[in-house]
Amino acid sequence: MRVGVVGGGINGLSTAWALLQAGHEVELFERGELMRATSSASTKLLHGGLRYLEHGELRLVRESLQERNWWLRHVPDLARPLRLVLPVYRSASRSRWKLKAGLWLYDRLAGRQGIGAHGWRSTAELTALAPELRASGLRGGYVFYDGQMDDYCLGLWVAERVRELGGVLREHAEVRRVSERGALETAEESHDFDRVVNVAGPWAERLNAASDIEGGCRMDPVRGSHLLLERPLAVGFLLEAPQDRRPFFALPYQGQTLVGTTEVRQGLDEPIRCSPEERDYLLEAYNHYFRQAVPEEVAETFAGLRPLIRSGPDVNRASREYRIEQRGRLVTVCGGKWTTARRLGQEVARTVGG
Repeated sequence: MRVGVVGGGINGLSTAWALLQAGHEVELFERGELMRATSSASTKLLHGGLRYLEHGELRLVRESLQERNWWLRHVPDLARPLRLVLPVYRSASRSRWKLKAGLWLYDRLAGRQGIGAHGWRSTAELTALAPELRASGLRGGYVFYDGQMDDYCLGLWVAERVRELGGVLREHAEVRRVSERGALETAEESHDFDRVVNVAGPWAERLNAASDIEGGCRMDPVRGSHLLLERPLAVGFLLEAPQDRRPFFALPYQGQTLVGTTEVRQGLDEPIRCSPEERDYLLEAYNHYFRQAVPEEVAETFAGLRPLIRSGPDVNRASREYRIEQRGRLVTVCGGKWTTARRLGQEVARTVGG
């Protein structure tokens, strides 16, 4: 079949790749440049999502851990294991034993796909491993492992796989309308396909609405902002923001420290950028654990708009699951996370069929 794919982020590229592997002809349309929106504004982690265990999302975590291992094994130049420290302080809202249970389950869900078992470190051991970490109130902590990537370059690696299989990738080709008959329209022309797959991320619902296609999943665009500080780190940290007890990361990334992320609802027409309030929030959270950083040390801020499925008032509990819906010859993808993009693409290919 001839399939048109709308969206040039990691989910769109992975969908195109899977469809080509299944024997279809694929043409992908991206309104800007490949991998230049949400997909290159991530926290740079290939991970199962330890915090999703609190929400009971065991299937998502297991799938993510399997996919984490696939990326690490097949693209080692762009994805690598990362050691992370999860410190335990006297004032923490999650007890040592709750964290232990979560990490034990994390390792069990990874199974043979694990990249290193977690372990407890005493205060002295943790201070030796991470001397930059605040020692006051520190009871010790856990060390565990996840994956880190260069999200932009890894996405372009997928784009190369698409091209190798004969896929056509069109940049600066905004799709204005899609139809259940398998058609799509750009500003210049109309195209007819056997199937159209809408993988436009946060903009998927809007594209369907502009095409007079009602119903389907409701999107909940959520901005995630990050800081890059002019400071090196030897290991990564999973920490608890003192302001609201949300988990956040401080990670070594290309010689700097990456701090993130936030979760703020925003409209699709608003600029996607880190707000002054988010910058202050992340700096305050970072400074709670490390030597004080001042705004002048922020080398860069960046933000992305996550394509979450609307599930309730608490954005912090929003699922990273994806949903695939089909109406006639139109397939729409809602939700999803970076780590599981390859699996998402395979599910779309199964939905499209032969």
